[in-house]
Amino acid sequence: MDLPKSHTEPDGSAVIRVLSYNIRSLRDDEDALARVIRACEPDLVCVQEAPRFFRWRKHAARLASKCDLVVLGGGATAAGPLLLCSLRAHVEHTRDVLLPLRPGLHRRGFATAVVRFGPAPGTRVGVLSAHLPLDAGEREEHAGLLLERLAGLDAPYAIAAGDVNEGPEGRAFGLLATELQDCRAVAPWGGEHTWLRSGAPRRIDAVFASKGIEVLGCGVPTGLPGVTDADLRDATDHLPVLAALRLGAGPASG
Repeated sequence: MDLPKSHTEPDGSAVIRVLSYNIRSLRDDEDALARVIRACEPDLVCVQEAPRFFRWRKHAARLASKCDLVVLGGGATAAGPLLLCSLRAHVEHTRDVLLPLRPGLHRRGFATAVVRFGPAPGTRVGVLSAHLPLDAGEREEHAGLLLERLAGLDAPYAIAAGDVNEGPEGRAFGLLATELQDCRAVAPWGGEHTWLRSGAPRRIDAVFASKGIEVLGCGVPTGLPGVTDADLRDATDHLPVLAALRLGAGPASG
């Protein structure tokens, strides 16, 4: 099955592509990373492990430019999560969120925004990029905070994506999949596993959508035109997740 490209339907509903990608602070082959992102033709990119230190804004802007996208929000001010978008997205507002810091653990945060797609005034959608913690207890706590923040965006449609740091069997992943649609489980497309570097292959990165969104396909974009195995290997240590979603196809629900 081919993954639908972004477009607007005659009824005004918008089909968008959402990409989630842990880019490991741009420590690998940035050109390979940009080629993968461009080939996916995303409207929204939920990045994790964006550069957070020296000249981080410059690095984020350079990546966005290479991918024919713009920086929407996040970065160091969200402790790593970053949002990029295409010019199809009409930006309503953005907000970076820092979460409570537990002594001895890594600082975490969310990059959030509300954007509109489709003919004016457009369909409003809240979006959130997250990188959940390695500690299981903190991870479950942050999953709950993610759902609270997503609901607080007060948009009729909502999308959250990121590095969950556990598979669908985990408590944090399960909490998110109870309140939201796990897009890969709803409409499998492409590859499944996003972590292949150590141990058994796992699906630890995901795109989630509120239940009013129609999921048209979701998975690792293996075999997508322009995406090569070499670029996926060289770009970063995670594999990306790409989802095609239809907004405005029916009654919205959070």
